[in-house]
Amino acid sequence: MKPASVPSAAPPTPTTRSRSLALGVIATGMLMVVLDGSIVTVAMPAIQNDLGFSPAGLSWVVNAYLIPFGGLLLLAGRLGDLIGRKRMFISGTVVFTAASLLAGVAASPGVLITARFLQGIGSAMSAAVSLGILVTLFTEPAQRARAIAVFSFTGAAGASIGQVLGGILTDTLDWHWIFWINLPIGLTTVAIAVTALPADRGVGLSAGVDVLGAALVTAGLMLSIYTVVKVEEYGWISSHTLGLGAAGLALLAGFAVRQATAATPLMPLRILRSRGVSGANLVQILMVAALFSFQILVALYLQQVLGYGAAETGLAMLPAAAVIGAVSLGVSTRLNTRFGEYRVLLAGQVLLIGMLALLARIPVQSNYVTDLLPVMLLAAGFGLALPALTTLGMSGAGEDDAGLASGLFNTTQQVGMALGVAVLSTLAASRTESLEKAGRSADAALTGGYHLAFAVGTGLLVAAFAIAITVLRPAVRTGKPEHEDSGRQTPTTHDGPTVTVGA
Repeated sequence: MKPASVPSAAPPTPTTRSRSLALGVIATGMLMVVLDGSIVTVAMPAIQNDLGFSPAGLSWVVNAYLIPFGGLLLLAGRLGDLIGRKRMFISGTVVFTAASLLAGVAASPGVLITARFLQGIGSAMSAAVSLGILVTLFTEPAQRARAIAVFSFTGAAGASIGQVLGGILTDTLDWHWIFWINLPIGLTTVAIAVTALPADRGVGLSAGVDVLGAALVTAGLMLSIYTVVKVEEYGWISSHTLGLGAAGLALLAGFAVRQATAATPLMPLRILRSRGVSGANLVQILMVAALFSFQILVALYLQQVLGYGAAETGLAMLPAAAVIGAVSLGVSTRLNTRFGEYRVLLAGQVLLIGMLALLARIPVQSNYVTDLLPVMLLAAGFGLALPALTTLGMSGAGEDDAGLASGLFNTTQQVGMALGVAVLSTLAASRTESLEKAGRSADAALTGGYHLAFAVGTGLLVAAFAIAITVLRPAVRTGKPEHEDSGRQTPTTHDGPTVTVGA
């Protein structure tokens, strides 16, 4: 049994100040990516009116971003391990910023869609290695927990902040500014990252690049995500969905076979032997799919049923962002240190289950203070669950695999989002249509459709909770430690399954 590979060069030990600055750079870069995903949603009507998008074509403002973003994360993460995660992060931020400029000046649908595709590529490059940089930079458990809490806050609260900012910019200026705002943020991030991020050469391309594996996984993920996001248009049992879905799965199956036989695989399958890594990624797919109903459908309910404007919708979602931030940045680290990530994850999931269960009973004409504000406060579950889940998802990553584990964790997040969009929005639309045919009013039919989506989302969260209990439960450590029997190193974690890495 060969030992895990040794990094090519040991960087100087970073100071506390340099680590904090690096964390700020990574969090800012991630916040920019997350904001871009949500800030567009409230500006869609204005974009359609200005550029003349057809209803079907308008969906590509989102899809052109999601497909390359989700499809390239795994490849970008592994390339970061090979050529250096700092280089990959900075390059991705440059591509994203340049594409944002192009999107801001777009005067036709074709130019905007091209710019969104390039934004997706840049986002994949930077986001794929962000967690990998963090876990190698913050090695002490308490420091790593705090760093991951900050990182998770940008993901959980960033979507709500994006809706607020998107509404304000669209109403007070115009939709072009939702892209132009990325320019000063991106340029500042790159300028600081050059000196703030730790230098890493990677293990080198001489370690081997699995070109065939890269082609299989990239094509398979892109095709699968495209198939899922077009389900609402074509239906689940159409030849389009079944044919392309089967092709996407065949490509991913081919990738799995390739990784088991390649001399230098793109994704060494040893990383999936860790219950922390595989279990956390599975839980994340279900959680993100379910919580799409909160991030998007609540905003649609506020606008389409209650008649809120774009800015009002963003402000109505603001308490959720505030409570997520307070929990993520204020108490989650202390709770993870004291009780362990596993228990904190379960507590956060319970709050989120309660949140969606309340939404499944929301009245047609609700009162914000009594019906919606409690839901916003239960979003504290994001602040508990996501940092804990992120720590568990990165628990089995060694120095040379940190970028890959980061790319994998971000990939399952995008897959979960795509599934949530396809499944929950399709169910809501179908239920709304059947209620309208039964004679319900437009508002009642829309609310009934949202009720079904929230109920299914609740079920997905319950399934995620069950998997977390089954797979992520900490191993009972009695007698000789497990890693002493296997000859492999076990990373230090506060709580969670015993995990192993090595070849």
